[in-house]
Amino acid sequence: MSNTQIIADSFPALHQTIGDKRLVYLDSAATTQKPQCVIDAITSYYEHDNANIHRGVHTLSMRATKAYENARQSVASLLQASRKEEIIFVRGATEAINLVAQAFARPILSVGDEILITEMEHHSNIVPWQLVCEQTGASLKVAKVNDDGSLNIDSFKELLTKDTTIVAFAHVSNAIGTINPIREMCALAREVGAISVVDGAQAVGHIPVSMSDVDCDFYATSGHKMFGPTGIGCLYGKHALLEEMEPWQGGGDMILSVSFEETTWNNVPFKFEAGTPNIAGAIGLGAAVKWIESFGYDAMVQHEQELLAYGRDVLQSIEGVTLIGASEHNAGVIAFTVAGVHPHDVGTILDHEGVAIRTGNHCAEPLMRRFNLSATCRASISVYNTSKDLDHLGSAVQEAIRMLG
Repeated sequence: MSNTQIIADSFPALHQTIGDKRLVYLDSAATTQKPQCVIDAITSYYEHDNANIHRGVHTLSMRATKAYENARQSVASLLQASRKEEIIFVRGATEAINLVAQAFARPILSVGDEILITEMEHHSNIVPWQLVCEQTGASLKVAKVNDDGSLNIDSFKELLTKDTTIVAFAHVSNAIGTINPIREMCALAREVGAISVVDGAQAVGHIPVSMSDVDCDFYATSGHKMFGPTGIGCLYGKHALLEEMEPWQGGGDMILSVSFEETTWNNVPFKFEAGTPNIAGAIGLGAAVKWIESFGYDAMVQHEQELLAYGRDVLQSIEGVTLIGASEHNAGVIAFTVAGVHPHDVGTILDHEGVAIRTGNHCAEPLMRRFNLSATCRASISVYNTSKDLDHLGSAVQEAIRMLG
């Protein structure tokens, strides 16, 4: 049995058929499948340690608290944060970005300030900044994307000025897979005194990320895109910035004391974690981090890059298929169109063949318009995929063309 098959066997959801076809899951950019160890960690919490955290002195509460805080330490270690207190548990990257927009950016922005993003952003890294611009009078600037899907770094540099206050960009594009040069981009932001906010939702499940190396100010992640549960994610923030910020939500556990006259906030990170958190989700995320570490990023990158090259070759050999935004630096996403066939129809036929891909605008409408498209097909790769999966993708696309082209 190959190592890849052994890996795939540890993901229970992959052991099924769609109709009479073996499931080929190529939708990991939407959400990754979960290894058995993550499922077991969540189940174990509910079966043995189900209790609220931080406030209890009984055994179950103390065990749950320890597991929750161990998960925070695991994420901090994976991201190479300088201290675990720089990791705030949130629902996902979307909430992390909104937290920064409202708790950090909104109080400091005013008319004349600028926020710089790029054309390749997910809606969750566009709309929060539009909202904060409406609230403060700041303006939104957008750096261009090249024809191959890479960032136009000259456009990015040109738009960076003394008025740029916030720079927000994806580490990896969810729609086309482009890996941005975020270390350089963060350095450029620092040169003009701007704060950098990186959307890392699509990165951590595919490539190593070091906060000490990147030196960004904020970094957002989603657990479900790195083999963890849905409804959990993290915001990394430099400790000094987190200390300056006011809390975004009020409630239990984010306070030190409350009276009708005055409330004082808890320490970082707790002042940003109001109410009962997703305890099971955090514990599951901690298990996912351990799984990533056991597999190793070197092996992950090598495997996915080999499959990316193979999958591009498979699709490019099919007449009528056009790859979209196939840049040199890519994290395992293959976006494509089929001449004469709407992406949704392609996706439907592929589902009948057991192949799960994503079709639509991928919450990146401005990027679709950049390429004069309303939608694409998107096949996204992870460690549990094989070359046979991509052969099956190619055959299914050919079947869609035969039926509808």
